[in-house]
Amino acid sequence: MAPSLVLSDWWTKDSRKGGTPVVVTMENPNYSVLEIDGPDAEAFGSMDKDRGKNARQFTWVLLLKAHRAVGCVAWLAAALWALLGAVKKRLFLRRGVSTEREKPGKGRFLFKFIRGFLVLSLIALAFELVAYWKGWHFQKPDLHLPESFHIPETIEIQGWMHKAYLSWLSFRAKYIAYPIQVLSSICIILFIIQSVDRMILCLGCFWIKFKKIKPRIEGDPFKADDGSEYPMVLVQIPMCNEREVYEQSISAVCQLDWPKDCLLIQVLDDSDDEAIKLLIRAEVSKWSQRGVNIVYRHRLVRTGYKAGNLKSAMSCEYVKDYEYVAIFDADFQPNPDFLKQTIIHFKGNPELGLVQARWSFVNKDENLLTRLQNINLCFHFEVEQQVNGVFLNFFGFNGTAGVWRIKALEDSGGWLERTTVEDMDIAVRAHLNGWKFVFLNDVKVLCEVPESYEAYRKQQHRWHSGPMHLFRLCLPAIITSKISMGKKANLILLFFLLRKLILPFYSFTLFCIILPLSMFVPEAELPVWVICYVPVFMSFLNILPAPRSFPFIVPYLLFENTMSVTKFNAMVSGLFQLGSSYEWVVTKKAGRSSESDLLAAAERESKTLQLHKGSSESELTELNKLKEQQEKAPLPVKKANKIYKKELSLALLLLVAAARSLLSAQGIHFYFLLFQGGSFLLVGLDLIGEQMS
Repeated sequence: MAPSLVLSDWWTKDSRKGGTPVVVTMENPNYSVLEIDGPDAEAFGSMDKDRGKNARQFTWVLLLKAHRAVGCVAWLAAALWALLGAVKKRLFLRRGVSTEREKPGKGRFLFKFIRGFLVLSLIALAFELVAYWKGWHFQKPDLHLPESFHIPETIEIQGWMHKAYLSWLSFRAKYIAYPIQVLSSICIILFIIQSVDRMILCLGCFWIKFKKIKPRIEGDPFKADDGSEYPMVLVQIPMCNEREVYEQSISAVCQLDWPKDCLLIQVLDDSDDEAIKLLIRAEVSKWSQRGVNIVYRHRLVRTGYKAGNLKSAMSCEYVKDYEYVAIFDADFQPNPDFLKQTIIHFKGNPELGLVQARWSFVNKDENLLTRLQNINLCFHFEVEQQVNGVFLNFFGFNGTAGVWRIKALEDSGGWLERTTVEDMDIAVRAHLNGWKFVFLNDVKVLCEVPESYEAYRKQQHRWHSGPMHLFRLCLPAIITSKISMGKKANLILLFFLLRKLILPFYSFTLFCIILPLSMFVPEAELPVWVICYVPVFMSFLNILPAPRSFPFIVPYLLFENTMSVTKFNAMVSGLFQLGSSYEWVVTKKAGRSSESDLLAAAERESKTLQLHKGSSESELTELNKLKEQQEKAPLPVKKANKIYKKELSLALLLLVAAARSLLSAQGIHFYFLLFQGGSFLLVGLDLIGEQMS
């Protein structure tokens, strides 16, 4: 039966004054069923008297309804026009400024797949609209009961388009629905397994909180008045073109509460900007003149990225005199008592190879993007790292804010330049050699998270392509290692496959491919609990370590699904060693940490005076030249926000699927697709986070 749009109810529901409804049913099937609100007896008697008045009232009601309808259409048109204007403006800005170009072939296959999927969905939507208005829809067939799917007889077919639509329904039920159902079942199983893993981690975290389990300290604390009790510690600060944050990191490390004769600070600079190199050397010179044991190292050739930088520093002859090495990235600011809180755990524990501290973010409330990152990273440290550290004595090294026993690094082969996740690489190799790790959830080190989507996207690409590249390299060593079968299973099944490969795979496939596809293949429709209930519950668990972020639970869920396209692309490139799997882009910093510290700000204002007092004549000449160049240089121009084609294509795909779900009256699917498509649209237009300057 053709669908009917009963507009009379909508047009007249506000103008009904009461009365007895009269239903007139016609025997002739060519006529429709009419429902008339008839007047009662008294009103019928005065109908002629008020006929003119009622006619005028009815006219005004019609005009009012028409005005509302025109206003709604005008609002939708204005919103669409504003969106098109924003897109046009951004495309114009991209032509007006120089932006980084993606490498040829990087992510092109995935983009072509999404674009082709979008074109097919548009064609299918147009076809379904025609079928809807002509009333060709049928009940959803049961794949297990083929006879329940009724195909009309030849005399019932209304033209070639109707015949084509019936052929499509038959082909869809026989050949398309079943493979999609199989793939969706696989993804749902993986989704359930990953959700169970998250729940187990959360239960482990609750148990740690309930039992107040913390790493135990064996032995007496260090004596402040006896320098012989303090071991020799090497502190390394690897950096590359870190103009915004180099000063605050060097300043924080130089103020560590540790005997000066037992501490050496290495500033490992890989900068290729002469101005930045000069500033960093001047900062090192300033602290050296204050009595701090600090050295500056610069490599002429930046091979191996951060791993090559650390490997070069560890090859110095004087490193053999030190027992431990602490590593801090350029935006990290440890508290003065950091070494006293971490080195103490090595005493009396010769099997301990690593002590990892937690990160704390100074710009977590800067914008929506930083708030969402804070949710993810709080769960990572509070739950994943803490639970694995307490129950397994193993977790992935975070690359910074940690202290290594130098002997553990040497026994594990040292820093290798084979991947972009050198921190995870050394952690896995140390675990295979029997070294234990300790995570200190109470020791926090200040740092910052990326404030722009461009920087965050590049960071996530490196964090998800590197582990898959490392998995290919480490799998033979894991299988042939002498550790127990339980530890091997944990490394292969949980650490790499479940949390690094399966998570981005099912998230992208299930919510970005199968879900919109199921709108055009109703036989493979996903259940509501997969779309709504379980994801909301898992998002609630993820947000527990950051309870202040609870109002952002819905944006967090949508944004995680949006990031799945980047993570999936990175995972595939790392697994199959594509061109972008060994790409390192330094995460752009904003220097928010130093701006929030008034003491550091005051110190920066007096920097020029201190440098003139303690610098040589050659350094003064170079600094004066640098100052003149900076004064003559024009003000930095903000780069236009980029357009991300894959995200925009997925946004249109999900919105098209949402329009298709309206025809089937699928409530929760429509709202999910609508909001998820809006999330992809915001990200694709780079409307989340700050602009890159």
